[in-house]
Amino acid sequence: MFRVLLLLLLPLLLFSPLLAQAHEVTDMGRGFTTGFMHPLLGLDHVLAMLAVGIWGAQLGRPAIWVLPVTFPLVMAAGGVAGVLGLPLPAVEVGIALSAVVLGLLVAMRKEIPLAAAMVVVAVFAVCHGHAHGTEVPHAANPGTFALGFVLATGLLHTAGIALGALNALDRGMQVLRAGGGVIALGGVYYLLLLVR
Repeated sequence: MFRVLLLLLLPLLLFSPLLAQAHEVTDMGRGFTTGFMHPLLGLDHVLAMLAVGIWGAQLGRPAIWVLPVTFPLVMAAGGVAGVLGLPLPAVEVGIALSAVVLGLLVAMRKEIPLAAAMVVVAVFAVCHGHAHGTEVPHAANPGTFALGFVLATGLLHTAGIALGALNALDRGMQVLRAGGGVIALGGVYYLLLLVR
């Protein structure tokens, strides 16, 4: 099972130098396509959003759907704050910490009350949303940009939930816990990049 997880994460790690540039909008359509690709091209975003889905799956119902719904809804609010130019100090640190904390929660298979889990997810969702929102004014169509990034986020959460199904297999829980450790290490990597 550990090999399966490595095979899933290896392509992401191979492209990580490319993916580290996720917070720079390029000339790829500047609307839905840019918004959709933004979270998919940032390994920090991918790791955190997969972790939300996996952690929700580990917690079971209703967290399996509440956490992945909470994240994009609150992320959209963070995006609005970014569009309005409201300051959010250390947003990139918050994004990196989201991978560390959510990865550790998956690795520890930490069960906390649903309301507390929603708060954890919401705090990090604001950071991710703000990073997206600060770029929306540069897009040709802010509405389709926002739709794209919310949809891509939902797909990443769905992929995390699908990975969470490994829990039902022999040694699946160990694979997911190891994956949580890899996600946390990815977050530490991004934190180290920020302090360089």
